[in-house]
Amino acid sequence: MELTSNGHAYGQSAYHFVFVPKYRFPIFKEPDVKAACEYIIRRIALEHKFKIHALQIEHDHMHLFINIPHTYSVSYAIQLLKGTSSRFIRQQCPRLMRYKHFWSCGKFYRSVGNVTGDVIKHYILESQSKSKFRFTRAYASRQLPS
Repeated sequence: MELTSNGHAYGQSAYHFVFVPKYRFPIFKEPDVKAACEYIIRRIALEHKFKIHALQIEHDHMHLFINIPHTYSVSYAIQLLKGTSSRFIRQQCPRLMRYKHFWSCGKFYRSVGNVTGDVIKHYILESQSKSKFRFTRAYASRQLPS
């Protein structure tokens, strides 16, 4: 995965999402439900310029490895994916309309990148110029002027 440049932003917004149907029903065992889910997730991604790196639909959950534009928050991207897909899947499979909700309320997300937290911490604490100000406990205990 490479970094992207968009106007004044430069970075990477790759995430691992996991969505689970309400009550963890194994609804994706049914081929038409699984096909409808995959179709709408890919269509939403195309429409909103998300880049799907991997999509795996298991019997009772879905994994999605995706890049989202820097202008989208994680919660908004999840809202788009879950809300739109829920409505579409239930329209395509009318027997599911009896369920008030398709997806469970919960979600799993994790940012994914090419470096670990330890690498970033080392970069911030050790790799920067030693002459720059370092926040220490002694300094943190000082009172700020009124």
